[in-house]
Amino acid sequence: MRVEHIGDATLYLGDSSVVVPWLASVDAVVTDPPYGAGYAANPIVGKGKKASNHERSKWDNAAVDGLHKILSIGRKQVVWGGNYYALPPSRGWLVWVKPDAPPSMASLELAWTNLDRNARFISHSIAATNAERVGHPTQKPLQVMCWTLAQIGEVEVVLDPFMGSGTTGVACAQLGRKFIGIEIEPKYFDIACRRIEDAYRQRPLFDPEPVKAEQGALL
Repeated sequence: MRVEHIGDATLYLGDSSVVVPWLASVDAVVTDPPYGAGYAANPIVGKGKKASNHERSKWDNAAVDGLHKILSIGRKQVVWGGNYYALPPSRGWLVWVKPDAPPSMASLELAWTNLDRNARFISHSIAATNAERVGHPTQKPLQVMCWTLAQIGEVEVVLDPFMGSGTTGVACAQLGRKFIGIEIEPKYFDIACRRIEDAYRQRPLFDPEPVKAEQGALL
């Protein structure tokens, strides 16, 4: 297992099921785990493209086992793609609406939470985040993750046990929150380290402005 310390972030290259039992409890778990959709193994080629922007891989062929145990380390819990898991009933769902989603893609994504509050949505263009893309097939837009963190309120330490290319960590760096990230794929771990290091290097001296993307309540 490899451990990197970057600013207020501690990053582990390893298996979440092995690393998490060694960690202390955290304020929040915010993550986007593999949920068995098989997207990485069957890349979708969009309109006007001859090939996908990522190679075929098997890491998302199956949903994560033991997710409940991993989540239990956090007082607040947010799971993007939580609709693919047998999680407890919740009224605090988060929704990312994709106004420019092509017919081959879903027009929204869902995040389960354990928050006792009304559901909320953010509308954010896929195309607007093209410049952020680093090669991870299910990379979340930074603005969506910053909005997600804003929805959980004031927390000090955030854990992402499936951090992928590190977008949750970048959001935490920008918002001044401590971050713990775990990633099993060395390629994505190295990308996450670089992105989070860049985020700390570029972090403004003053508090960031609130996320201004369009949002609303779902009854």
